[in-house]
Amino acid sequence: MSNSQANNRKTINKVAIVGGTHGNEFTGVYLVKKFEKFPELITRPSFETLTKIGNPQAFQAARRYIDTDLNRCFAKSDLENPELSFYEQTRAKEMATTLGPKGNSQVDFILDLHSTSANMGFTIILVNNDPFNWQLAAYLSSLDPLVRVLSSIEPGKENTFLNSLCNFGCSIEVGPIAPASLKGAIFQKTESLIHATLDYIEDYNNGKLLSNTYPLTIYHYFKVVDYPRNKAGELEGMIHPHLQGRDYQELNPGDPMFLTFDGTTIYYEEQATVWPVFINEVAYYEKGVAMCLTKKEIVSV
Repeated sequence: MSNSQANNRKTINKVAIVGGTHGNEFTGVYLVKKFEKFPELITRPSFETLTKIGNPQAFQAARRYIDTDLNRCFAKSDLENPELSFYEQTRAKEMATTLGPKGNSQVDFILDLHSTSANMGFTIILVNNDPFNWQLAAYLSSLDPLVRVLSSIEPGKENTFLNSLCNFGCSIEVGPIAPASLKGAIFQKTESLIHATLDYIEDYNNGKLLSNTYPLTIYHYFKVVDYPRNKAGELEGMIHPHLQGRDYQELNPGDPMFLTFDGTTIYYEEQATVWPVFINEVAYYEKGVAMCLTKKEIVSV
């Protein structure tokens, strides 16, 4: 960070930790409940930390959502449209009132907690290119090689995730874990990443990070792949056993991708090596997504 950047940097005064944006992702919900019971765990001298359960009705029902996916409801035009009145659309407007508005947020950093049935390990997901977010992600990944960084930024396309309410922020995605369940090791590791994030923000506010740089391996999302389906849209195959659970591992031309119900193997036929993520995510069946493909890049931030 240059001296001019240091002089112009924005102090982070208010942090929001959100769990349960998807109601059946219990890790984030119960961490928020823990922090509400023991607020000293997330208290740091230089900023205020808020906690929020994103989708309380879906949590009570142990469902991902009631009417529609809350984490796709934060487009600026949708937040400003009074005719959108599904539960999650209304909830998004409420959250934008307390955390936003989009482009001029009342909080300075949003940490959104998610879990997945896919073998994603511990993933930091970035939704914009703010250098602070990249530097934070690089720092967190430097603490543990099992922490990976995924960029879900699509150039020229508005991000509609909760985190898009604020320039500073990221999501923590952990798995594999079944929906509506908890795993002690995942819970503990997620909590440790939260504390590391809060400590990093505290050091940032106190000017202790001005010369730190870290190498960052980042996986850039670029497209999704659906399962084999017939003309009626019904599944005709599944993830090939060779690929199952191999999130963040190379998928090379000629490698098996799918196994159809009649025993036929469907191979990856494109020319470039890719790194699939969210392989066989339970919640993505309805979205027509068998996996997301990423490109791998190593940078210094």
